[in-house]
Amino acid sequence: MAIQRIAVLGGGAWGTALALSCARAGREVTLWEFDAANAEHLASRRESRFLPGVRLDDRIEITRDLGQATRSDAVLLVVPAQAIRVVCTALAALLPERTPVIACAKGIEAGTHKFMTEIIAECAPKAVPAILSGPSFAADVARGMPTAVTIAAPDAALAGALAQAINSGTFRPYHSTDVRGVELGGATKNVLAIAAGIVTGRGLGASASAALTTRGFAELVRFGKAFGAKTETMMGLSGLGDLILTCSTPQSRNFSCGVALGKGEKPATATHGKLAEGVFTAPVLLEMARKKNVEMPISAAIAAVLAEKMSVDEAIESLLTRPLKSEG
Repeated sequence: MAIQRIAVLGGGAWGTALALSCARAGREVTLWEFDAANAEHLASRRESRFLPGVRLDDRIEITRDLGQATRSDAVLLVVPAQAIRVVCTALAALLPERTPVIACAKGIEAGTHKFMTEIIAECAPKAVPAILSGPSFAADVARGMPTAVTIAAPDAALAGALAQAINSGTFRPYHSTDVRGVELGGATKNVLAIAAGIVTGRGLGASASAALTTRGFAELVRFGKAFGAKTETMMGLSGLGDLILTCSTPQSRNFSCGVALGKGEKPATATHGKLAEGVFTAPVLLEMARKKNVEMPISAAIAAVLAEKMSVDEAIESLLTRPLKSEG
């Protein structure tokens, strides 16, 4: 399958970074942005307001016309997880048959408990859903710094073709057919990153951070197995790799939210006006885990803190006073 024309839907930091990467890979790129002011800024200044100092490749076409954007061989859907349904619904009638639509958001839809590819399949039945996830920051990708991610589609040949199409050299996608495993890892790690941020914000030390990340990964693996994910996917870039990155640096908005909570800020202000997907995912993750009888004490504590049903100190105590058990 030849993929030469790629549409990127969403002109935020991550969408702009992926558009730049696709252009470096030699593809024809259309970047669609809903917000008129941001679209004008991108088109006139050839720079993202979210990525100052990074110039847009001249080959990237900016548009607000969704129909123009969808005249492509593949679509990267780079909007927040909770907005995927709205954009997919608008996209559905415009898509040519069997167009790959790759979700690039890491989350689970509140209310429906649906994963990103499930929403694409439901709202845009002509599309072939796929998912891109892994340890990546927009600023790194935009500047051409070495980054490796995973792209998954139900068909191995398609997954390989998509990986080849967006491979810019410095942006290296590995391909997989474990769609559920790839999107599940990305969603779960956001909640665990908030927990890691709380540990740092509370000044609990490097040993506590290592323990939290390790036990958090155990939760991720248990949750993944319950929903059919492959263990090797959990051990890969979209699972362990993404968890390590997002639990270790303030560049992660989820980690930064946790740091603010650890320092005593209220959940309502801890994101500092930025999107932290883990805030939306935490209660959904907990509901899904309970239905499958999956034990996720760290995620449960974070959901309670975010809902202000438990203080940070109470959450820490609840984890430290859990009964001793064998590791697993």
